Amino acid sequence: MIIEILTVLPELLTSPFEHSIMKRAQSKGHLTIKLHQLRDWAINKHGQVDDYQYGGGAGMVIMCEPLANAIDDLQKEEKFDEIIFVTPDGKRFDQKDANSLSLKNRILIICGHYKGIDQRIRDLYVTQEISIGDYVLSGGELAAAIIVDAVGRLIPGVLNDETSALTDSFQDNLLAPPVYSRPVIFRDLEVPPVLLTGDPKKVEEWRSTQAIARTKERRPDIMGE
Repeated sequence: MIIEILTVLPELLTSPFEHSIMKRAQSKGHLTIKLHQLRDWAINKHGQVDDYQYGGGAGMVIMCEPLANAIDDLQKEEKFDEIIFVTPDGKRFDQKDANSLSLKNRILIICGHYKGIDQRIRDLYVTQEISIGDYVLSGGELAAAIIVDAVGRLIPGVLNDETSALTDSFQDNLLAPPVYSRPVIFRDLEVPPVLLTGDPKKVEEWRSTQAIARTKERRPDIMGE
């Protein structure tokens, strides 16, 4: 899978992809992440990619020409399966979206900055608009990193235990159950005895019951209640 990111600040995205699971995903050849500096398609020698917004108001807008030229160039040999713009007014990103995107071959994520991007790029090129929450960031780079991490870990072969992702929170519209490790007793708190039985059926029943109870308590909205 190839995920490409178009941004004016690629340096913000270097570190998140050079460690842990995302690093292993790339070293194993399961995921390729490409960062593109939007200023490479600037409209002049000064590296300009933004201008004042029509109608007045504070904040600059990323212009049509740099974005359109960049997207056109990047698609010369192969079209993107999805062109995503990360924006506060997009659809709230969830696990179902991550699952769906993990099945794609090539994705482009556009990071906004300042007051965002010219609406005409959204109309002409963008296939999905995604928000990671009801708040505003300085730019789309951190949101893009979250999306890449959520999607990349689902690609077959990325996780050492491929069943791990299937038991994450929000799979099957449930939060994950509590988890325990050594020691059996810590500050008078004990591991639930069922987890020590070695009986896979009983353990699974306990985990299912706990997942349902935790979801009802904390996030009944994802159960449709």
